[in-house]
Amino acid sequence: MAGRAHVITVSDGVSAGTREDVSGPALHTILRNADFEVLGPEVVPDKQERICDAIVAAVVAGADLVVTTGGTGLGPRDVTPQATSMLIDYEVPGLGELMRRAGLEKTPMAVLSRGLAGVRGQTLILNVPGSMKGATESLEAVIPVLGHALQLLHGNTKHD
Repeated sequence: MAGRAHVITVSDGVSAGTREDVSGPALHTILRNADFEVLGPEVVPDKQERICDAIVAAVVAGADLVVTTGGTGLGPRDVTPQATSMLIDYEVPGLGELMRRAGLEKTPMAVLSRGLAGVRGQTLILNVPGSMKGATESLEAVIPVLGHALQLLHGNTKHD
């Protein structure tokens, strides 16, 4: 097992039941296929306090990795990066850069994603876009390094 992951879908529409969550289940499948034990997708509205509460609860419950999908754009309700920045001990900018670079290979709009990657305690938190394509491409871009990142967060500094 690669670790415990928790997926959080941030969407007013999904939260209200007016839209179907397709990104959260797709991320769940990718993580499960990468040998993670996966909880979620949990759904919260685009409200900073609710996003913070969900991330903190996942960390407290022992998640090694928290992946949020949605709320990373430029819209007035897109507050996932702000919520995440309030909670992290430090940012891991290379992961955010890698996710945006993967998206740029498909669309120039990827530069508009403000998703962060950061650490709270021993938990890695990733913000990916809300579209299924953007979310899955972003997560797939970083999957190859997640195992090593999580080992480092848990104090295993041995390099192969």
